[in-house]
Amino acid sequence: MDSLPELTFGQRLKVYRERSGKTRAVLGGLVGRSAEWVKAVETDRILPPRIHMLDRIARALKIDVSALAVQLGDRSAVVNGPEHPALASVRNAVNRVALPGDTPAESLPSLRERLAVAWRARHQASDHRTVLGGLLPGLLRDGQRAVLAYEGGERRQAQALLAEMLGLAQMFIAYQPAAELLWRVADRAMVAAQESGDPEAIAGAGWFLCQVHRDAGDWDTAMLVTLDVLSTLESQAVDGSANLLALWGALNFEAAYTAARAGEEGRAWRYWDRADRVAQRLPQGFYQPQTSFSRVIMGAHAVTVAVELQKSGEAVRQARRHGAAAIPSRPRRARHLIEVARAHYGKDDKEAAVATLRQAYESAPETIRFNGYARQITLDLLDGPRSTRDDARDLAARVGLVS
Repeated sequence: MDSLPELTFGQRLKVYRERSGKTRAVLGGLVGRSAEWVKAVETDRILPPRIHMLDRIARALKIDVSALAVQLGDRSAVVNGPEHPALASVRNAVNRVALPGDTPAESLPSLRERLAVAWRARHQASDHRTVLGGLLPGLLRDGQRAVLAYEGGERRQAQALLAEMLGLAQMFIAYQPAAELLWRVADRAMVAAQESGDPEAIAGAGWFLCQVHRDAGDWDTAMLVTLDVLSTLESQAVDGSANLLALWGALNFEAAYTAARAGEEGRAWRYWDRADRVAQRLPQGFYQPQTSFSRVIMGAHAVTVAVELQKSGEAVRQARRHGAAAIPSRPRRARHLIEVARAHYGKDDKEAAVATLRQAYESAPETIRFNGYARQITLDLLDGPRSTRDDARDLAARVGLVS
């Protein structure tokens, strides 16, 4: 719930700046503006900055951008995507409590195969949210029933499957107006993983939990969660399966991602290097379904680190070295292209930004439709140069930002 509901944008910014202990001069220096500019914004003498600058301010203050954007009327709606038509049924499946009954539990091999089918659909379908929205309610119901019905080792296996199902649900719920549901799913996944005792389940749940904390702006907790799981699993990952090794590598990258978002450049690249060393140990062509961790994804991860560090030129250079076509997952490829578009936009190359966002849309329309950064940039491009305005308007119509 918003704790500053009646404040203007400028008053809200002043509160968050003072809470962070920064002077106007310090905040201005961090975002490339003067102390006088910060004062003008805080006293509402000038209009609130555009979304791109809001993102920089939020990073400097270590808060989520939505905390600032909440007062911006229609523009704040682009921070999150719309509510998917299937969200209600997924929410109902998460909220329903499974109780012992007469319905026999599905076999674990059958549940495992259904979950694998759902992951394949998530990576291969352009309308992946719609597909998952149809599959998740039944999976979550039957996963909970299995946990109740089985005992001993089979029950622990069922807990691991349920944790993974909840992780898949988190991917569906993310970027929708359902923050409370997102937290519930992430917490329950970690509890199920802990109950299973399965290191792969714990690694996966930790990976998902880190993302919820980071996207909420709690970077310190996100890093603590990641490092705790990394430390716990290190000895097992070194000699474990390729899947566990990949999950461990994905956690190293999450540490890099979190450090980059916090502006810690040296730490971010150190963890990226660690993740890359892990990736090189994986079999050629191996692709971890939950995290997309693989050799091929490390180029995309380098782009993300550079973008989060506000190094747009470096991000563009990395993007030129690592083509999107090699990424086998359609939504992950689209996500990478959105990051590349952010880099072009950061360099004020609006033509390249809109062209890259159009490529992302062709790869997976439901990724760009729900991605806050893609929606923000598209909306800003509507007021861009005439050479890009028509393409931006066409994309905005497809994404659902204009009618």
